[in-house]
Amino acid sequence: MNMAIDEAIDGVNSDKGGPFGCVIVKDGEIVGRGNNNVTSTNDPSAHAEIVAIRNACKNLNTYQLEGCDVYTSCEPCPMCLGAIYWARPNNVFYAVSKEDAASIGFDDAFIYNEINKKDEDRKINFKQCNIENMRKPFSIWDSKENKKEY
Repeated sequence: MNMAIDEAIDGVNSDKGGPFGCVIVKDGEIVGRGNNNVTSTNDPSAHAEIVAIRNACKNLNTYQLEGCDVYTSCEPCPMCLGAIYWARPNNVFYAVSKEDAASIGFDDAFIYNEINKKDEDRKINFKQCNIENMRKPFSIWDSKENKKEY
């Protein structure tokens, strides 16, 4: 956990982004690390957990992190939570809470509130486009014999 916090401090001190850090461990070894790089890369998805997941998957040459533990300096936001579930690590350990993050301006509550709303009730307009071939990629995938499930 201290290494995740050190990643967060490094990110802040080097002006990479917000005060968040993450390390991913497998069999006692760090296989991925990252800190928040949102403002330095102009990438809103460059949260510490996402950066660390990408780094770990690259280093392990896999798209899933079974057998790994995620240590993050803060309770993951909804985007990172989704990425963590897709990566399938064994455990997630975090230091400060989402309420602590909200107290310094990193408030995810509005996203949690938006998730269960109907499209027409969201703050950002969502509209499904019903076009003739919209399900074609799904049917191709579904009929593919050598697909790699994940």
